[in-house]
Amino acid sequence: MTILEAISRVDAVKPNSYSQTEKIAWLSRIDATIKNEIIDTHEGAENITFNGYDLDTDTNTELLVPAPYDEVYIRYLEMHIDYANNEYGKYNNSMVMYNAAYAAYEKYYNRTHMPLSKGNRFIF
Repeated sequence: MTILEAISRVDAVKPNSYSQTEKIAWLSRIDATIKNEIIDTHEGAENITFNGYDLDTDTNTELLVPAPYDEVYIRYLEMHIDYANNEYGKYNNSMVMYNAAYAAYEKYYNRTHMPLSKGNRFIF
C-alpha cells in the first residue's frame, strides 16, 4: 500500500477535514513505530530503511507493512481522526481494531523473521 492509497481509502470510508500533510505525519509515526518496535528487533533490519515521511515524500512511496496486513494503516488513520474529532466512543472502537491489526502483523513478522540474538547469558 502506498501513502496515497492509505489516505484515499480512509477518506472514502471516513470523510474528514484533516489535511494530507497531517495524515502523512500520522503514517510516518506508525511506520517509525513499526520500524523501531518490530523490524529493528529482527535479523535483516539493516536492509530496510526508513527516514520518515513528510510533505516532500512521494505519495507513491510504499509503506512498510505488506498486504494483507496493511489494514493497520487504515485503522491507525481512522483512530487518529476519531480522537481528533473528540469522538471517544468511535475512537475506542477504532483503537481496538487498530490494536488487532498491529498485533496480527507483529505475530506474522515474528513467525517469519529471526529475532536478533541478545548474546550469551550465563546464570550461576
